[in-house]
Parts: sequence; structure tokens; C-alpha cells
Amino acid sequence: MVSVPRRAWAGRPPSASSHLRVSGGRRVGPEMPQELAAEQRGRLLRSLNTREPAHVIFCNRSPRVVIPIWLDFEGQPQPYPVLQPGTGRRMYSYLEHLWLFRDAETDDGLLVNQTELFVPTRNVNGQPIFANITLPVFSLKERCLQVVRSLVKPVDYRRLDIVRSLYEDLEDHPDIRKDLQRLSVERS
Repeated sequence: MVSVPRRAWAGRPPSASSHLRVSGGRRVGPEMPQELAAEQRGRLLRSLNTREPAHVIFCNRSPRVVIPIWLDFEGQPQPYPVLQPGTGRRMYSYLEHLWLFRDAETDDGLLVNQTELFVPTRNVNGQPIFANITLPVFSLKERCLQVVRSLVKPVDYRRLDIVRSLYEDLEDHPDIRKDLQRLSVERS
């Protein structure tokens, strides 16, 4: 089940009227705020409490220091200890638990088994499931923004002699909440 995480609402959920459509002069969709809240919780991107163990090995195959992040039962990101480049860690997780992986320095999203979200599957013959963490293929623009962010302090972005739209791109830092919102929409 997926939805926009509560944090993406900046402290308040969207109004019920933002989800209503007019069809033949009548309103369609949630009529009451509590119905809207229930609808939002039902689509929240979060781990399910299956209580079915899954043995996993997180393998950091990237040159970056990685933060494994578990999405708890409420859809809140819960960081785990970092993984250094080229290292791995045996994890005891559960089926239907959701994991993401972030660059510890830049907060850029990383890939796990060539996708953005890792969900452990059943172990076969007692063998662990591998979660291979790698860098995504960044566009040239994304990579340039990463380099500029690493070299220039945010207060100095607007002092750079660049196109105005790039100021906004530089100020739009990677953010797990934005990624969770996007993933929720993609999976719904």
C-alpha cells in the first residue's frame, strides 16, 4: 500500500477539497476529513508487520558511504548504521519490510538490485537475499549539481555566474521525503 508520506505535507494534510472532483454537478471522493485521512493512511508507503523473517546481506558496491533506511510501520524513515564502500552487513529483516539506501554525505538516492526500493523476499534453502547497493546513472546535469554542491556553500550559490534556473536546481537538494512521495505516486 502506498501514499504520500505525512512529512511531505509540511505539517498539515492537503484539504479534502483538493481530492474532490465534480461529476455531473455532484462531488465525488472523500466527503469528510476523517475519510481523507483514512484514505491517505491506506496508501502510505510503509513496511508491513508480517513477522516472517528474511535473512539479508546488504552489499555496498558503490564508492560512497551508504545509510540503509528502513521505512517503519508508520512510513517514517529509520536510519541504520552506515556501510563503508565495498563492505557488507548481514541483516535480519522481515518480508514486506521496505528499505532505501542514501549517500551519507549528499543524501542522493542509491539503487539496490537496480531499483530504488528493496523488499526482502523468502529465503530459499536458508540462503540470504543479497541487496546490492550501487550508484544510479546520474544525468550530466545531476552530476554537475552534485559537484557544485560539494564545492560551494549554499549561501554562495546565488553569487555564481550561472543561469538563474540553476540557482533553484542547486537549492533543491536531494531529500528522502520528496523521493518517498514520488515512489508512493509511482507505486499507486
